[in-house]
Amino acid sequence: MLTIRQATTGDASLILEFIRGLAEYERAPNSVIATEADLIRDGFGANPKYRCVIAEWDNQPAGFAFFFYNYSTWRGQPGLYLEDLFVLPEMRSKGIGKALLQHLAQIAVKENCYGIRWMVVEWNEPAIKFYEALGAETLGDWETMLLRGPALARLAGVAEEVQK
Repeated sequence: MLTIRQATTGDASLILEFIRGLAEYERAPNSVIATEADLIRDGFGANPKYRCVIAEWDNQPAGFAFFFYNYSTWRGQPGLYLEDLFVLPEMRSKGIGKALLQHLAQIAVKENCYGIRWMVVEWNEPAIKFYEALGAETLGDWETMLLRGPALARLAGVAEEVQK
């Protein structure tokens, strides 16, 4: 039986396990530097930077969706940005990923969001086909940009050691 619930501070270690599992799947197992303390600080304080829901199958952790809000100036509406969606390998093919996306879609509709946006690595054909089957579209005209590390510190005019 599948249940989806809001994550709590007590789930920080589980969330981090899911993040590490996703990083391993995406062929970047050593890239995760987040800590439980980071997740607790940024997700469960007075001004949370993200939200997270946990999927459980027969009361066992199965997967998660980690998301936050963005805003479309063109539409004049908020949207959801899905940072991570992950289902444990042994829990796949049970409809858990679809149920997590459906749960986010319900949040988006209830909160008058224009939609849900996310990224997928281009080699992940099974995920792309799955998302397209749900009606998601690939925004092929857009390139993702990222400013971080020394370049971010330089632009901000601060010492590099401030950056994580």
